[in-house]
Amino acid sequence: MINKMIDWQALSKREQQSALARPAISESGLLSQQVENILNNVKRNGDKALYELTEKFDGIKLTTLTVTDEQIVAARAALSAKRLKAIETAYGQIKRFHQAQICDDITVETAPGVRCTLKTEAIESVGLYIPAGSAPLPSTVLMLGVPSQLAQCPRTVLVCPPDINGKLADEILVAARLCEIDEIYTVGGAHGCAAMAFGTETIKPVNKIFGPGNKYVTEAKKQLAQQVNGFAIDMPAGPSEVLVIADANAKASFVAADLLSQAEHGPDSQVILLSDSAELIANVQNELLKQVAVLSRRTIAEQALTQSRLILVESLSKAVEVSNLYAPEHLIIQTNNAQELLKTLRNAGSIFVGEYTPESAGDYASGTNHVLPTYGYSKVISSLSLADFSRRFTVQEITKQGLMNIAECITELTDAEGLDGHKRAVTIRLEE
Repeated sequence: MINKMIDWQALSKREQQSALARPAISESGLLSQQVENILNNVKRNGDKALYELTEKFDGIKLTTLTVTDEQIVAARAALSAKRLKAIETAYGQIKRFHQAQICDDITVETAPGVRCTLKTEAIESVGLYIPAGSAPLPSTVLMLGVPSQLAQCPRTVLVCPPDINGKLADEILVAARLCEIDEIYTVGGAHGCAAMAFGTETIKPVNKIFGPGNKYVTEAKKQLAQQVNGFAIDMPAGPSEVLVIADANAKASFVAADLLSQAEHGPDSQVILLSDSAELIANVQNELLKQVAVLSRRTIAEQALTQSRLILVESLSKAVEVSNLYAPEHLIIQTNNAQELLKTLRNAGSIFVGEYTPESAGDYASGTNHVLPTYGYSKVISSLSLADFSRRFTVQEITKQGLMNIAECITELTDAEGLDGHKRAVTIRLEE
């Protein structure tokens, strides 16, 4: 069932807020407790817990957690030339865009004899979580593995739930090898995240975890970020989202296809259309019915469409206002004046401009990263980039004359704040 068109101007302020409301992320006490129990189990029992929980949740009794070089070589040999070329092409595109993000250290002499430097250094160890679910996701391996490779993180760990045979998909292993990832483990879920945070006999702990997952993985990452000192996660996660701004000249078939490309992710995916044309919205409704019928994930997409919103606005400038308010993960602009609208669009994880720029391109091979903030976090959190795999810190070096040049400024401010020890650390040097 596809929802009826919503006339934005006819809604009250409260109704407008309701129209843009996202579903509550499940934070039930039961989920929280279940995940907490899993984390504590892994923390106490290490590998033993990983084997038991993998058998429980994935239905496979493993004899080892580690993927070998022989398995990776066999995976490459098993892929068709066409599939291998697609992975390598996507790898090259993503690497090209992220390579341009490499930055040099910045050094500034803020005053004579006072030299300050901003340095960038790779995070020492990172963990990449790759969901398995109903299909392998080599694209996510590339989106996480390429920036880790370019940042030159000394250690990169990849975990992924095994299939019923205890294996990972060939595509996953080939993509990981391209990114020079040499620690790969067949474990997933909340227990896989716990292994990377706490460490076990086989898997040493990492400093930061990246990657999407189901509600158990999301809850595990949240809890681990609060429990483990010096440990971080990439960003908060929620259901996938797309918002399309389209005018009367947009192709309804293109718009519908873009909406469905997100709807098929999951039953809780969020799809929104903003248009100043009632006719376009009606045509999109017809196209949605036609196109969803032939999708292999039809049932999932239809569930997501029950929460879809097709909104009629009075103008494209109003569409921009509503989009900025919603702050979508993916934003697609299919209008005649797309570049003009782009100047006023602020809040989005990634923006796709023009009728020949589907969101799918960003998911796989345009070069941008598909790990993006959801649930309105694009107002304050950036899309994943090379910078997320590095840490920045400052260095300062001051000569005696340099200290003399700024001493009066320092001592005056220490007096204002009543911090005599700070003042003395300066004056003792100048007195000597």
